[in-house]
Amino acid sequence: MLISEIYNRYNIMPALQLHMYRVASVASVICRNTSLDLKADEIVAACLLHDMGNIIKINLQILPELLEPEGAEYWGTVKARFVEKYGPDENQATRRIAEEVGVNPRVLELIDSFGFIKTMKIYRSNDPAKQICCYADTRVTPLGVASLKERIEEGRKRHLRSGKAIQDDDRFNEIVSYLEKIEQRIFEHCALRPEEITESSIKQDLGNLRKFDIR
Repeated sequence: MLISEIYNRYNIMPALQLHMYRVASVASVICRNTSLDLKADEIVAACLLHDMGNIIKINLQILPELLEPEGAEYWGTVKARFVEKYGPDENQATRRIAEEVGVNPRVLELIDSFGFIKTMKIYRSNDPAKQICCYADTRVTPLGVASLKERIEEGRKRHLRSGKAIQDDDRFNEIVSYLEKIEQRIFEHCALRPEEITESSIKQDLGNLRKFDIR
């Protein structure tokens, strides 16, 4: 089944769709240019599914422009349906949806590698596929591909507004240091530099991935 059909079937917000396409495109570019022997399709599949349940946690009052054209009321109804069916935990919802779609256990394992607070664990895993998934997600803001520094600053500000930011500055900075280590580790094996991954450089992948067969 094509990922575009899955997004339509689950009524995924266009902004979330675009975010997952961008994250998967960043991962795809890295996989295509790495010297490591990786199963790129599994990494891309995980990236295309990693936020399927995220409407559950979205504050619909922040960045209202991303809710158009349907608007906040419509997406509030969709959010309520997701919570009713999958519960209040967006990560559990994402995993259940991925299981419904029928991906293999490795893709499910990779989906579990997403999340800022998991960064230290992912670095220590020495699993390059998990590290690429984790890293690709931290290169994409709600508005497009950014540098790691820009993404961290944007995410910090957004989560402070929503009340979900990590309050302990030392812990936050430690996590950031591990993200920087993951970036360094990834690009030790990549023909590209981090700054070469931009909104422009992922454009072709972004278009092609709409026809990606998730199975």
